[in-house]
Amino acid sequence: MAATQQIASMLGRRGRLALDDVLAALVVDGYLAADDAKQLRVGHHAGRSSVELNPLVIIANAKLINRREPGRPLSLEGLTEWLAGQAGLPYLKIDPMKINVAAVTQVVSHAYAQRHRILPVAVSSGEVTFATAEPFDHTWSKDLAQMLRRDVHRVVCSPIDINRYLQEFYGVQRSIQLAKDAKNQSGYDSSTLLNFEQLLELGKAGEVGADDRHVVHIVDWLLQYAFEQRASDIHLEPRREAGNMRFRIDGVMHKVFELPPPVMTAVTSRIKILSRMDVAEKRRPQDGRIKTRATSGREVELRISSMPTAFGEKMVMRIFDPDIVAKDFSQLGFSTPEDTMWRNMVERPHGIVLVTGPTGSGKTTTLYSTLKHLATPDINVCTVEDPIEMVSPEFNQMQVQPSIDLDFAAGVRTLLRQDPDIIMVGEIRDLETAQMAVQASLTGHLVLSTLHTNDAPSAVTRLLDLGVPHYLIQSTLTGVVAQRLVRTLCPHCKLETQQDPHEWTVLTHGWSMPVPERVFKPVGCLECRHTGFLGRTGIYEMMPLSARLRGMISAQLDLIQFSQAALVEGLRPLRISAADQVARGLTTVQEVLNVVPPVEHVEDSPS
Repeated sequence: MAATQQIASMLGRRGRLALDDVLAALVVDGYLAADDAKQLRVGHHAGRSSVELNPLVIIANAKLINRREPGRPLSLEGLTEWLAGQAGLPYLKIDPMKINVAAVTQVVSHAYAQRHRILPVAVSSGEVTFATAEPFDHTWSKDLAQMLRRDVHRVVCSPIDINRYLQEFYGVQRSIQLAKDAKNQSGYDSSTLLNFEQLLELGKAGEVGADDRHVVHIVDWLLQYAFEQRASDIHLEPRREAGNMRFRIDGVMHKVFELPPPVMTAVTSRIKILSRMDVAEKRRPQDGRIKTRATSGREVELRISSMPTAFGEKMVMRIFDPDIVAKDFSQLGFSTPEDTMWRNMVERPHGIVLVTGPTGSGKTTTLYSTLKHLATPDINVCTVEDPIEMVSPEFNQMQVQPSIDLDFAAGVRTLLRQDPDIIMVGEIRDLETAQMAVQASLTGHLVLSTLHTNDAPSAVTRLLDLGVPHYLIQSTLTGVVAQRLVRTLCPHCKLETQQDPHEWTVLTHGWSMPVPERVFKPVGCLECRHTGFLGRTGIYEMMPLSARLRGMISAQLDLIQFSQAALVEGLRPLRISAADQVARGLTTVQEVLNVVPPVEHVEDSPS
C-alpha cells in the first residue's frame, strides 16, 4: 500500500503527467529497467518536437521490455490500465457502439472537452462519466459538477482513443446538426409524414443537402465505422421521430446511432447517388453497388438495396470485404475429412456440386473461396450471378439482368459458348436454369451452384420438384453440401467449463459421441464487445453421391429412406459436424442449437 501511495504521489505531483515522473514510477513498480528508462528520457529530451505527446504514448511507442512480463512490450492499453490502478479509478476501453453520441456531445462543448482532454462517455439525469488520460488533473471535474449540477465520475482511457473519439463524436454530431439545419432551412416539413401516400410526394421538394459536405462526412464516417466494427450489413431505417442506424455483426443486429429524419433523408440520397440509383424514384425498390477504397488502399464493395416504407426509404448495405468473402480453404472451418470430401467433389472435370442453406449461411463465401482455389492460369472459370457479389480478377463474371431477358438460364447458355472449364451459377431457381446446369455438366463442365434447402438430401427432391428428370440427376449430380454459420467463442475471454450431459445428448441425439472432457463458455470482454463471441465459422453436412444413392434416385423418391441411406453411406448431419466444433472448443452447444435445424427421426445413427 505504501509503495502504491508513493507511486501515486510521484505521478500526481505536477497535476499533468510528465514523462520523467511516469518513467520513475514504472521503474519503482518493477515494469522498467532503470537503464531503459534513462535511455528513453535522454533520447526524448534530445529529439523533442513541437507536438506534445502523452507520456504513455511515448513509452508505448518505444516498445521497451516489460520486466514483469518478459516477451511482451509495454503496450498503450497495458500502461493505461496500470495508470488507472495507480490513480484508484476504473479503467475503460472505449466501445463507440455502447455510447449515445447524441447525448454525450450535448454535455460539454468540443472546445472545453479538447482543452481539458476529456471525453464524455455516459450521461444520465443525475451523473455524467468522463474519460481522461490525465487522472491526477481533476480541477475541471469540480467546476463541471457545479455547472452541470450532476455528479461527475471519471474513468481512465487511452489518450489515443480519447483524441480519436473527440474528433469523431463531435465531428459527426456537428455534421448531423448542420445537415439538419440546412434541411430545415430548405423547407423540410416533418408533418408531411402522416401517411404513406404523402410520403411518396417528398421527392418533389428536391434533394437539398445530398451533396452537402456535412452529409458527405456522415456517410464517409458511417462506412469506415462499419468496416472497423466487422459489420456484414448496415441498416438505415427511417422512423417518425428519429431514424435508426444498425449494424449486423457476427449475425446479430446492434443499434449504433440515431439520425433526425431530415438527415436520414439526406444520407439516403447521398448513398443512392454513390450507388448510381435513381435519386428521384422513392416508390420502387432499387439495387446498386458502391466500391470503396480506404486510405490504406484496402478495397471493399457494398451491395445496396432500397425499399419504400411508411416513413421513407429503408436502405440495407451488404458489405463484401474481400478478406471475408473469399477465404483460404483452411479458414472455412472444414474438418480434415470434410476438406478431403469437398476437394474430391470440386476437383473433378465435370458434374454438378450444390451448396445449400438459408440466406446468410455462408454459401457465397464457400463458393468464392473454392473458385479462387480452382482458378489457375490454365482453367477458365465463368460465373453468372444475381448480383455479382464480389468482382474478382480471376473469374469471368456476368450479372443477371431481367430487364433485358438475361436470366440465369440465358447466362449459362451464353457461358457454354465461352469455352469454360468451370461454371458457377449463382442460384438454381427454376427448371430452365436447372436444365442448363445439367446440360453444361453433360457436355463436360464442372458446375457449382446454390439451392435453398434445409439439408443435403432435400436438394435431390428440390431438383425433382423443379422438374429435372431423375435419370439426369443420377448422371450429373456429384454431391451436395448443406451449411450454416455459428458464432465462434472469443479467444481472449472464453473460459473452460464442464459440458452439461443433457445438452450434449440433445445435440447428438441418436449418435454415440462421448461428452467432451474440455469445453468452453462465453464470458465477454472488450475485444468481443462483451458478447463472448468473435467471428463465425462454418458447419457442414457433406453428401457425395455414392453408387447406392444414385440408384435410389427416382421420380417418386422417398426422402426419409434416401436420408437414412445417406447416413449409412457416411453422411454426418449438421449438428454432428457442429458437435466436433464444440469439442474443439470453438463454439457452444447452445449456439449450435440456435442455428441447426431441429432433430428429426430420420437422423438416427447409422450404427
